[in-house]
Amino acid sequence: MKRLAIVLFVIGLPIVFTYSQNAISSNEQAPILVQRTNLPMKIDGNLDEATWRTGAPANNFWEYFPSDSLQTEIKTEIYMTFDDNNLYIGAICYSIGDEYVVPSLKRDFRAGGNDNITFVLDPFKDKTNAFVFGMNPLGVRREALIANGGRDRGDFDESWDNKWAGASQIHDGYWSCELAIPFSTLRFKEGETEWYFNSYRFDTQSNTRSTWTRIPQNQMIMDLAYSGKMLWSEPLKKPGASVSVIPYVSGNYNQDFEENEDANFGSGIGGDAKIRVSSGLNLDLTFNPDFSQVEVDRQVINTDRFEIFFPERRQFFLENADLFGSFGSDRINPFFSRRIGVSRDTSTGQNIQNTILGGARLSGKLDNNWRVGFLNMVTDSDKKNGLPTFNYSVAAVQRKIFARSNIGVIFVNKQAVSDVRQGDQDSTDLYNAYNRVLGLDYNLQSADNTLTGKFFYHRAITTDQEADNKFSHGARLNFQKRKFGFGYEHDWVGDGYNAEVGFVRRRDYFRINPNARIFFYPEQGIINRHSVRLSTEIFYRPNFGRTDQTTRLFWDANLKTTGSIFVSLSNNYIYLTDGFDPTRSGALELPGNTGYTFNRIWISYRSDQRKVFSFRINPEYGQFFNGTQLGLGGSVTWRYQPLGSIQLNVNYQSINLPEPYGSANFFLIGPRIDLTFTKNLFWTTFLQYNSQLENFNVNTRLQWRFAPVSDFFLVYTDNYDTFDFTTKNRALVAKVTYWLNL
Repeated sequence: MKRLAIVLFVIGLPIVFTYSQNAISSNEQAPILVQRTNLPMKIDGNLDEATWRTGAPANNFWEYFPSDSLQTEIKTEIYMTFDDNNLYIGAICYSIGDEYVVPSLKRDFRAGGNDNITFVLDPFKDKTNAFVFGMNPLGVRREALIANGGRDRGDFDESWDNKWAGASQIHDGYWSCELAIPFSTLRFKEGETEWYFNSYRFDTQSNTRSTWTRIPQNQMIMDLAYSGKMLWSEPLKKPGASVSVIPYVSGNYNQDFEENEDANFGSGIGGDAKIRVSSGLNLDLTFNPDFSQVEVDRQVINTDRFEIFFPERRQFFLENADLFGSFGSDRINPFFSRRIGVSRDTSTGQNIQNTILGGARLSGKLDNNWRVGFLNMVTDSDKKNGLPTFNYSVAAVQRKIFARSNIGVIFVNKQAVSDVRQGDQDSTDLYNAYNRVLGLDYNLQSADNTLTGKFFYHRAITTDQEADNKFSHGARLNFQKRKFGFGYEHDWVGDGYNAEVGFVRRRDYFRINPNARIFFYPEQGIINRHSVRLSTEIFYRPNFGRTDQTTRLFWDANLKTTGSIFVSLSNNYIYLTDGFDPTRSGALELPGNTGYTFNRIWISYRSDQRKVFSFRINPEYGQFFNGTQLGLGGSVTWRYQPLGSIQLNVNYQSINLPEPYGSANFFLIGPRIDLTFTKNLFWTTFLQYNSQLENFNVNTRLQWRFAPVSDFFLVYTDNYDTFDFTTKNRALVAKVTYWLNL
């Protein structure tokens, strides 16, 4: 099977390379002309300056939902102009009423379920990376980055934050907005006269979603393969020197009650700097970074045998994060930035925080074809836990080929730069002196996304000279048309592939995953689009045989109310090579060297997000190893427009295994309260009761944006034991950041 997969991989490459050069030729919009203005622009949302009318607008939007074959009846007009410092975008969004849905006043809203318009800028015309700016009728702003062509929801990162201005106004029969985006915020090539551009709009009253450039429904609405052109009336000049400094000052209190430690009061000072090296390259510096204001991770109940992935949320690591973090796949990633600042306690084997002293990152575009990234971070030593000072270095280079494909190379190095001893124990017994990974990736994206894929080979360089098979290899190829699609994936990870700075769920396996899908577009009824998908995933262990197999039949449907339904039937086989307790309660483990076959059903229903009350429910039931598992998850959201919302997240899992093995009932209850008093004052409270972790967490955060991209944070965190609600630990942090342009 492995040999067959490799043969198919090699034979298919010439076909893949040829196909990826195809271009899109249908339904292209006329370019939007961006004229220079010498007049002052007042950003109040009214579009009453004469400059806006000097060029023809981008209009004639296409429906994306509920249809994707008609131009929308709900009109949208976009105007652009520029001066030496800013790109100005104005939009008029016509409507059939004034009952707009705006869930809250908080920045960086998600587009679904509310009224808004989004502008997508692709200055380097690679149709792979883009800047996103958006507005809603009440003038709430959002900005984000799109990576990897925007083919998946995970390619959209709204955590990116930057300095720009915007305002909206509601009028009779329409709402309008104006944006002023500094050129210093963007990355682009000097002398260019053409960018790629698209825009999409959500209108809740007509229940339509529309895009300037037509996008098929079986593609994402943010897909960069489908873009129009914006033509500048004169070549863009090199932006002036741009240096931004973002210092912070913090004070904190924390106390560990489980260890009977005294209260600890501390303070911190540090900050970041952003330096424009060229029109496409940016240098980010950080000194004594503090991420105490970052929102806590949403907890999960884990009945799996492997580590759970949690996304990066720290601002310093986000810009051009895909350049470093998109190598490999989501289960075999050679670089995962959350590993920086987290090490392993040499006595307990548990993950612990490791203070970051500072770092630098140079990343961006050299031209339309080349992207580069260099990252270097240093963490402090921790003598208590036997950890030295570590240096983390990453270098990544990416070259665009054909229409939208690229080849990339990455090198990751984790190096101990000091020596730490615990008693008479040699330091080499406590940690590895170094860990390195060298990798090569080819990312395939045809011009219209009909054919997509990835092929990679990575090699680990470790201190363990006796380890064999220090490699990982993967291939993925997907072909998708409007009414059908099919794909193939395989991974091969050696037992010696140790990527300490990466995310690798398991090692020593070969995996294949063929799948096929059929799409349906009914003209009547409540369903807007639905599809059926069949997938088989099989894991093999070298010199052993099959260890895991899951065959799934999916049915998913998008409803005309913006709700959705998803049903999954699965047949599972797991061979446990070692004992495993799925309850993680210390009960008797299921025996190793035993195979288990079981069937499951999983259903998900999401209601109309435009309503004041909306909900999501996910029931599941089936066999589980040699017993059964019943699950019920979901959420209920009440929107108090526009001051915020209250959401209750619930997950219940009941595992019943025969005696003498363990059974358990797990509850995860997570109320979340989001209040937005103004566009600059937010209060979020997140409670999480997790019976599996025997922990009740309270995290409440007050944020006051007192100046552009400058904030005051007050964060309170408490953790309690769920058995008797005694306090485990408590922390209070106050932090002030200020964005200063030099």
